[in-house]
Amino acid sequence: MKFSLGFEVQLTNPTPERERQLLLDCVEQAVFAEKMGFHRIWAPEHHSLKWYAHMSAPEIFLTWVAAKTTTIRVGHGVVLMPFKYNHPVRVAERAAMLDALSGGRLDLGAGRGATLQEMSLCGVDPERTYLEVEESLKMISRMWREDEFSWQGELTIAPHPILPRPVQMPHPPLYLACTKDETITLAAEYGVGALVLGFAGIEQIRGYHDLYRTACKNRSGERLVSSEINETFCALLPSIVLDDAEEAFRIGARGQRFFAESLLRWYGNGPDPDETEGTGDVVADIDRAKERAVAMLHQAKVPITPTSTATYNVNHAYGDAALATKFAEQLAEIGVDDCMLMTQMGTVSHAVCMETIRQWGEKIIPRFR
Repeated sequence: MKFSLGFEVQLTNPTPERERQLLLDCVEQAVFAEKMGFHRIWAPEHHSLKWYAHMSAPEIFLTWVAAKTTTIRVGHGVVLMPFKYNHPVRVAERAAMLDALSGGRLDLGAGRGATLQEMSLCGVDPERTYLEVEESLKMISRMWREDEFSWQGELTIAPHPILPRPVQMPHPPLYLACTKDETITLAAEYGVGALVLGFAGIEQIRGYHDLYRTACKNRSGERLVSSEINETFCALLPSIVLDDAEEAFRIGARGQRFFAESLLRWYGNGPDPDETEGTGDVVADIDRAKERAVAMLHQAKVPITPTSTATYNVNHAYGDAALATKFAEQLAEIGVDDCMLMTQMGTVSHAVCMETIRQWGEKIIPRFR
């Protein structure tokens, strides 16, 4: 099992000055991750989510990191591929440029966009997102394999060369963001890796893994997006690791509470995450945040699913290195290929992120080599 690090660029009390500093902090964390033996970093694409993620141009962030490193892989985890977010040709061009400049270190994931906030900003039709993501993946894999690319489908493109070509031929590994059973199955049917959010815990990841492996085994091949198959299963593991296990849990649980309060901002008039005072009991605080979120979702007539409330589970690798090792061992036993740590959460300081990366690099990752 390999280890990677995910970056949302989450920010409390957002100001332009704090935002700039956080971007530089995340670059420093990514560069340090290479020194600590991490295999990959992931950066998603989000738009207009002031209280959740400021990673609106991950290709720039990943290029900046690639220029400062030599071995760590840089993962677009993910590019939003409905056409009004990103035209497929522009995705292919930018991705191939990064793969070429990084010496063949790119992984490319696809997503459809997490929220109506993002879709409304770019005029994306929610009913067309699955269709357009699938077509984009098929188009991009062909662009990198053909001297003259043309296409006739939802989009029509006359023959053109698509430049540059990536270093990894015929193309970099492809992935799909997966948050539910349906998208896990789609990733398997497409023949691409699965990027799985694991906030609900180890058993949810186990179920997703079994579903993915079974779907890979049983697929007909009709929906493959490329002749090149990638069956890497990557699972998210939220983690804060310090010598003081209780302090690590407190910091990690508070970071997840920031996620929870951010959810309220997506769907209505919830409080700004920075304005919700805690009681000091982090578990009770996140339980109350969950209750507020459920009420807001009901008010907005949004269906409540296990995924909707998964963020409020704080049974993760928040503690000392021994506890974090146990979580990693469980993921390895399941068969996870890539354990993606989520450390950079809104209320977690840069110093704590760096210490967590150091503890994983020095005390945990070597156990899995």
